[in-house]
Amino acid sequence: MSVSVTIVDGPIPEEPDPANPASAGAVVVFQGVARAIEQGRPIAALEYEVYEPMASQMLDRIARDLVDRFGLVGIDVAHSRGSVPAGACSLRLRVVGRHRGECFQAACAFIDRLKRDVPIWKHPIWSEPDADSDESNP
Repeated sequence: MSVSVTIVDGPIPEEPDPANPASAGAVVVFQGVARAIEQGRPIAALEYEVYEPMASQMLDRIARDLVDRFGLVGIDVAHSRGSVPAGACSLRLRVVGRHRGECFQAACAFIDRLKRDVPIWKHPIWSEPDADSDESNP
């Protein structure tokens, strides 16, 4: 079993595809990308606030739980901290297993649990101020 958790400052860089273990029959890769529109308004970036070391511990716990539950070969996850421009990657999840079904199920379960349980919050950096409020970006 292989689990890797990384918190990255800023956008997650492109990486070459790692070698797959001989026991792998399926690899599911999900990339979360900062949308250019949040709440119907254009954004320049998303700012991710991460409560460490708890976030890394929770990501690791979720990954290990799902590896055991689905009988996976491994899970690698990287999540951004700080500013991620619109269009850039803020989450990369790689699930490796023997069959595609368990990989897809585990990927969906991972993301659901991440959003529910991991202390990572996102805040939009608006491209233009909202004329109807006194919002301002830091």
